[in-house]
Amino acid sequence: MATSGSVDFDLDMAEITEEAFERCGLELRTGYDSRTARRSLNLVFADWANRGLNLWTVEQVTQSLARLSSSSSVATYPLGQITMTVGASGSFTIGETITGGTSGTTASIITKPTTTSMTLTIPTGDFTATETITGSSSAATTTVTANPNLNDVKATVDVLEVVIRRDNSDISISRINRQDYLNIPNKDLQGRPSQYFVDRLIAPTITLWASPENSTDQLIYYRVKRIEDADAATNNAQVPFRFLPCLVAGLAYQISVKKAPNRIGVLKDIYEEEFARAAAEDGERTALRLVPTYSSLSI
Repeated sequence: MATSGSVDFDLDMAEITEEAFERCGLELRTGYDSRTARRSLNLVFADWANRGLNLWTVEQVTQSLARLSSSSSVATYPLGQITMTVGASGSFTIGETITGGTSGTTASIITKPTTTSMTLTIPTGDFTATETITGSSSAATTTVTANPNLNDVKATVDVLEVVIRRDNSDISISRINRQDYLNIPNKDLQGRPSQYFVDRLIAPTITLWASPENSTDQLIYYRVKRIEDADAATNNAQVPFRFLPCLVAGLAYQISVKKAPNRIGVLKDIYEEEFARAAAEDGERTALRLVPTYSSLSI
């Protein structure tokens, strides 16, 4: 008997919801059923972000560093890209601070991708469309087309590996915590960055030390992004097919809490089993090498 030859099985949001309702011994009947299921599905995605690394959401980001002068450089960068469209960007200087004439919002310029756009650090407020912005050192002015969108930055969950690239050579830098960064005496010291601190805000940032000494080095890192939301019923979930059983089980458990309390126990057990199996498979298969240390031994 011939096989199907097909390897494109997937479930859209409507089918995932129907399967979850059936596991609860229920039928999907009303628009509210769909809305409450969609809400629960997004909570499942949030739960997965808290449980650990989802390899399919890992993304490499390359960020150019910005230095204005020997006494001024940009040390803190958004974990993602913030692009603002303006009338003209050519007269502005990399690393300088721009200020909105109406809103008073400030941000520093990281790069100028085009003649009418610039990437920024996280603004202190909201720029106003059509307002005039002024550069702190260049004194250049232009108008803002629209307030920049921070969604790409807010989608970052955490940072994994980080390197600094100079002259096509990558050097790994180490992560420090909030207290370690606070204890650095001279945070404005310029040099090749060797450490970084990740501030996990709603719009997270990465702060480098030493502060960049040029605008040619690049910050390259892997970030974990949040899974895309469950919106339209016709959308597919942003998960690999091997996580579909876990996703359906998780949604069924969430729905049972609200609509089928007599099945909470069994559906929770199924969900935890499915998640453990899927998470164990979602790993990198590399060799493990253990090296003993003899520093504590005395002769």
